[in-house]
Amino acid sequence: MKKILVFGLFSLIGLFSSCKKKEIPKVAECIEYPEIIKKFGFVLEDYEVVNDTVHSGDSFGIIMDNNGVDRSKVFEISNKVKDTFNVARINSGKPYTILKSKDSLHNVKAFIYQKNKVDYTIINLSDSIYAENKHKKVITKRKVLNGIIESSLSEAIEKDHGSAYLTHLIAGIYQWNIDFFRIQKGDRFKIIYYDKYLEDGSYVGVKSVEAAVFEHNGTPFYGFEYEIPDDKKELMSYYDEKAKSLQSFFLKAPLQFSRISSRFSPRRFHPVQKRWKSHKGTDYAAPRGTPIWSTANGTVIKAGYTKGNGNYVKVRHNEKYSTQYLHMSKILVKKGQVVKQGQVIGRVGSTGLATGPHVCYRFWVNGKQIDPYRHKLPSAKDLPEAYKKEYFSYIESLKKELDNIPFKELNINTANDEITITESDPNKSLESTTRAL
Repeated sequence: MKKILVFGLFSLIGLFSSCKKKEIPKVAECIEYPEIIKKFGFVLEDYEVVNDTVHSGDSFGIIMDNNGVDRSKVFEISNKVKDTFNVARINSGKPYTILKSKDSLHNVKAFIYQKNKVDYTIINLSDSIYAENKHKKVITKRKVLNGIIESSLSEAIEKDHGSAYLTHLIAGIYQWNIDFFRIQKGDRFKIIYYDKYLEDGSYVGVKSVEAAVFEHNGTPFYGFEYEIPDDKKELMSYYDEKAKSLQSFFLKAPLQFSRISSRFSPRRFHPVQKRWKSHKGTDYAAPRGTPIWSTANGTVIKAGYTKGNGNYVKVRHNEKYSTQYLHMSKILVKKGQVVKQGQVIGRVGSTGLATGPHVCYRFWVNGKQIDPYRHKLPSAKDLPEAYKKEYFSYIESLKKELDNIPFKELNINTANDEITITESDPNKSLESTTRAL
């Protein structure tokens, strides 16, 4: 018995010594573990997953019914989650995910509705019924864009890989100071802004514009986003390098990105009536249905139809100023309604005496119709004196950064019919682009 034990002991020693001499393969490194995929906080492998989109005519009840949830259960769910999520407000075109059990019953365990790229709602049906509004993690990236106008602001921004919403923001910042219907070829701009991305790298959109300068007719217009400390409204506004507000009492135009087809004139040949008469308004040609907005805060004093005006709205802004908007395809406000600056009050049409879709914008000062482009309009309040020191300190580095970004220039070679875009700063390089005129 002892011999057997001794032999066994030496055998074990030999085994261990052989392990020291030879490398034992690391088995764990050879095993391939399946990737655990999580989405919306759920391990997708644990469920039968249904991904779909809300179709026209769909409702929460129809979607649940199609996935085996009876009407009484749908009613129970709707009541229990109503304080968090109104199931009646799911919109066509929005994606949703349904998680079902993997057993033979295929019971719905969760319904996830994606409101947009970031926000979503989970209706949990596992143990108890409840809803949660959640958000995907968003990463912001600071970016710089500089461009030059060849034909339009949107084309210039898109050419430098900026989004349509960035165009909208820039137009909104400068809409009180720059008439975008009169921007010139060669006008240029520099923008410092923030883009939003999800963790997977997919683009969400523009978060904000931190600072910008737009050079129009050789004059630079600076804009810096700034929030007045201790402001209960918590609203961000834009001010220039002298702390003057970029906002004005009136917007430059009643709609965005169109063209002026006819200006204010004491004598114009009317295209419908075929006679010479005064034209006491500015016509903006735009596609039918384009939103028309009030150019300032005020009260709707007229909203109706006449043979000449078609569908129209008139807004009184104060005792001195009133504006009118003619030829609408649709009126979206009522007489007596209070409207805000930029609020949509109707849509472009061709009702009344009109040959095509446009809005005729009319402007009154003390009861007399005038050309707003030849009238000095009131401005909004500038930054209060108490905050100017802090403001100037805040924008100092931003303005320096903007000024160090090279402007682009248009070099027109008429002999070769080419336009070349280059930087104005010869010490900084930028790949030039050339296209035919």
